[in-house]
Amino acid sequence: GGARIQEGVSSLDGYGDIFLKNALSSGVIPQITASIGPCAGGAVYSPAMTDFVIMVEHVGQMFATGPEVVKQVLSQDVTFEELGGAKTHATKSGVAHFVAKDEIDCMDKIKTLLSYIPQNNREEPPRFDSNDDLNRIDQNIVNILPDNPYHPYDIKEIIKSIVDDGNFFEIHEMFAENIVVGFSRLAGSSVGIIANQPSFLAGALDIHSSVKAARFIRFCDSFNIPIITLVDTPGYLPGSDQEHNGIIRHGSKLLYAYCEATVPKITCIIGKAYGGAYIAMGSKNLGTDINYAWP
Repeated sequence: GGARIQEGVSSLDGYGDIFLKNALSSGVIPQITASIGPCAGGAVYSPAMTDFVIMVEHVGQMFATGPEVVKQVLSQDVTFEELGGAKTHATKSGVAHFVAKDEIDCMDKIKTLLSYIPQNNREEPPRFDSNDDLNRIDQNIVNILPDNPYHPYDIKEIIKSIVDDGNFFEIHEMFAENIVVGFSRLAGSSVGIIANQPSFLAGALDIHSSVKAARFIRFCDSFNIPIITLVDTPGYLPGSDQEHNGIIRHGSKLLYAYCEATVPKITCIIGKAYGGAYIAMGSKNLGTDINYAWP
């Protein structure tokens, strides 16, 4: 991967042309990257500018500088997988939204993703007929929520009990697990789901979860996908590490994304909603259309 050194500056010009097209296409057409091999140097920035990145496990690799350069400059021994493998980017950097087992699995994930989103920002998302009654009542849902508000539970069980046929296509599953984002359908129509995850960091908001949710909201807003927010959070994660790394700056991105979004927005508070996180998680004052509170 990377540029051909023999071509000199001409190869860098090519990168610039690609990055410009990425930027001009952002919010106009969905951009999906399939990483099925090594990608190094300047080429790595194009995937990062796209909407979704799928990396094939043990095959897809991305890094701005390779292990040899890292060893020479910093005297650090690191493997290709440790530096820029699929698991690294899915769990640590957040560059990868999905990890695929092989190329076939990668293509299947792309097909599933495309079934939820339109082809451009002037179209409506695909709609499918559903036999799941929109007005059905799931009595078991009350058993999922613990009596003690401080006991953890899996928010994905709540999501699957609400949406059509229990189908939830999660985005960024292994990154910032204290917030869950993904696509589902209600009455056959695509919706974006954002929910705090009480089973991880008690569902508190931090830098990574704020950036993750904000980016997902902006995508949904660009492509006419309504947003449903499920709230159960004790607030923003405290600590000098968060403060020093910019929780104020990054946390504000979540606020801005909700305020900016013009698609239909519905918020349901199903547990705790404390402090600044109460405002940030799609509150009425941020312009959400309908706000519910779980009785």
